[in-house]
Amino acid sequence: MDEGSRRIRPAEGGGAGVLLSALNPKNLLLTVAGASAIAQTGIAGGEQAVALAIFVLIASIGVATPIVIYFALGDRAGPLLDRLKNWLAENNAVIMAVLMVIIGVKLIGDAISGFS
Repeated sequence: MDEGSRRIRPAEGGGAGVLLSALNPKNLLLTVAGASAIAQTGIAGGEQAVALAIFVLIASIGVATPIVIYFALGDRAGPLLDRLKNWLAENNAVIMAVLMVIIGVKLIGDAISGFS
């Protein structure tokens, strides 16, 4: 077996996933915004850590869901995950547009409330 076709171990795949998601500008900006919002609350450090853990948990749902489906359904997960992947690929532009509108409305609302 040549080096290009070797299987990636779970730890290597997980490390690559963490690195690539951390370097994604969208993820980086959302994480900085979340951390900034948590830091501005003025709550104690322990409460900030809990809030950050909840933020990470919610932010990980998109990645964790297929993993949970895979382990919960075993061999039956393949067709379902393929259908989900195809649906997401076909609707990516709409999904991103809706997310950006929601984030934009939230930012505008925060700015307007800052004036009062």
